[in-house]
Amino acid sequence: MEARRHPTIRDVATRAGVSKSLVSLALQGSSRVSETSREAILAAADELGYRPNASARNLGSARSRTIGIFLLDLHNPITADFVDAVRAEARARDYRTILVVGSDDAAAEYAELEKLLEFRVEGMIALGHRLPVRARRVISAGFPAIIVSSEHPRVPHLASIANDDVAGAQMAVDHLVGLGHRRIAHVTGGSNAVAQRRQAGYEAAMRRHRLARQIRCHVGAFSDVGGHAGMLDALSRRPRPTAVFVCSDFAAVGAMAAATQLGLRIPEDLSIIGYDGTNLSALPTLGLSTIAQPIAGMGTLATQLLAAHLDDGLPPPRSTLVEPQLVARSTTSAPPRPG
Repeated sequence: MEARRHPTIRDVATRAGVSKSLVSLALQGSSRVSETSREAILAAADELGYRPNASARNLGSARSRTIGIFLLDLHNPITADFVDAVRAEARARDYRTILVVGSDDAAAEYAELEKLLEFRVEGMIALGHRLPVRARRVISAGFPAIIVSSEHPRVPHLASIANDDVAGAQMAVDHLVGLGHRRIAHVTGGSNAVAQRRQAGYEAAMRRHRLARQIRCHVGAFSDVGGHAGMLDALSRRPRPTAVFVCSDFAAVGAMAAATQLGLRIPEDLSIIGYDGTNLSALPTLGLSTIAQPIAGMGTLATQLLAAHLDDGLPPPRSTLVEPQLVARSTTSAPPRPG
């Protein structure tokens, strides 16, 4: 069976008895087209079921009204809250969105960034602990972008919205110390800037509480696999910690699995606190204590700032820092009594 051919602008022109250029002007809403011709063209387009190709329409317009969303990690639960917020605000401001995802493969990640440029997005909002490959060069050339959840102050034309990771990590330690813990370990998020700030906050708080000798950092990652590996390392050391601050909620899920695997009860034998405040952490079956960053609000704010820059020429701020909050749930309690 022969596939049905989609009607073209030439078909509309033939049906309406006008030129292709006049059809194009009419579909763009040009005042250079008479009302009679416009009605004939729109009627012909409706009869044929013609819909303008988005890419072609953008070529004839000064603006695409499209914002690119770049995610470095599609698996992290914070991405869903973030994307929902960006898309909702974009729709409210008459913008469309195109979503692409980063990769550990540099070539594949660059191809995703190129995809945004090919679709003529007017700006980009990225979520993650680092910039996508080669994005620095593109942004420095004048491409407006906002990165959420991390900061890159040396990149021209790049704004950032981040929570105070150092303060948040200190909140986590303060909470555990307040419950009576002294042997508090930290499963890190790796060597990226966000992980380093959270580790710095942990270490500063431990020193402030005169627990410098108890500082123990175990390499993990912002993933369940990384959290699992980091927790196994932490629990292999003696004396075992009575509490662990994990770099993210997603990593904390893996950390909890590792503790359970070793026969430890949470929180009776081991307290665990994560970071991010994802919807995942609030599940009754998990009840994860966490340091919550307002990720949905950050996505909304990023979209508002980018739209204001594109529509009104207002420059986005160089950096916006928001305060995280402690959310104590059932994975943290007083340490076990010596026995």
